[in-house]
Amino acid sequence: MLKHLIPLSFALILLTGCHSGQEKPNDPKGLELEWTPIDSINHNLPEGIKAFQAIHAGANLRAWYVRVQESSPEIESRVIVSEDEDRRETVSEFANRLGAAVMINGGYFRMDLNPADHVGILKVDNTLIHAATSSVLRGEQRFYLHRAAIGFDENDKLAINWVSSSGDSVYSWDRPIYNVPEHPGAQIDTSHRHIWTYRDILGGGPLLIRDGEIFIPIDEEVFFGTAIPDVHPRTAAGKTKNGDLILLLVDGRQLISRGVDLWELAKILLDIGCEDAINLDGGGSSALVVNGVLLNRPAGTSTEREVMSAIAVFSN
Repeated sequence: MLKHLIPLSFALILLTGCHSGQEKPNDPKGLELEWTPIDSINHNLPEGIKAFQAIHAGANLRAWYVRVQESSPEIESRVIVSEDEDRRETVSEFANRLGAAVMINGGYFRMDLNPADHVGILKVDNTLIHAATSSVLRGEQRFYLHRAAIGFDENDKLAINWVSSSGDSVYSWDRPIYNVPEHPGAQIDTSHRHIWTYRDILGGGPLLIRDGEIFIPIDEEVFFGTAIPDVHPRTAAGKTKNGDLILLLVDGRQLISRGVDLWELAKILLDIGCEDAINLDGGGSSALVVNGVLLNRPAGTSTEREVMSAIAVFSN
C-alpha cells in the first residue's frame, strides 16, 4: 500500500484483503484524551465556535476538534466543492478563498483522475454533483449498499444517516444493507427509505456512532477489503445531543502521533459527546484550518494535499 502517495479514497479502489466489521481490532477503553481549549485561537473566533486540542504522549496521539453551535443565527455550516479546473484545492486554499472560520477536508475522491471525481454522494447548495454509491464489486461479486453521509439544511440543522440517490432525489435509510464478506445482502424494500431534503450532503463512511452508541458497519457499507478500518490520520464529523457540530482530526503517520483505527476514532467522538458520527476521508487528506491557521501536520508534513470537498463553518 502506498500510504504516502494515495488518499484513503483511492485506497477504496486499489486495496484487497479482509477486515470484519464486527471485530474490535483494538480495545479503545483505555484511550482517554484530555482536551484543552486553544485560547490563542479561540479569542479570535466568534461566539459559538471553539477549538480544542489533546496530546496523549503514552498513546502517541495528537488530536483537535472544533465544536460549532449550529443553533446560533450567526453561524452557518456548508459543504464546499473545489472550483479549480482540476477540482482540487488544499484546505487552506478553501479557507482563504471563502473566508471561513473553520475548514476541514471532506469526502473520498479519485485523485488519479483530472478533473478529480468524488466517491460517494456530494450535494452542494441543492445541486447534486455526484450520486450516492449504490454498489461496488468485490472480486466478481456485486454488493449493493447504502453508505453514511452528513447533511446540512437551510435552518442550520444537521443529520447523519445512510443514504441513496435516484435522479436528483436523495433518500435516507433506517438501516444499511446486511452485507458480509462473500455474501451480498438483499436490497431493502423502499418502505424503509425517507426523502432527505438537505441542502448540502457529503458522503463518507463508515458510520461510527448511532444514537449514542458505537456502531461501525464496516461490512454493511462494504469497506471490507480496503485499508479504511486500519490505523490512519483521521477526519470525522459528529452531532451532539443538542445539535452541535463536532469536527475532529487526529494526526498520524508520524512519531508523535500514530493515528487511530475506526474503533478508537469512534471512542474519541463518543467521549466528546457525539450522538451520531461519521468517518470522512483521512490519511494525507486530513487537514484542519481554524481562523486561517493549519492546526495539524498532514501525514507528518507541512504540505497539504489538494482535496475535492470540505466542510466549512462561516460566521456573520
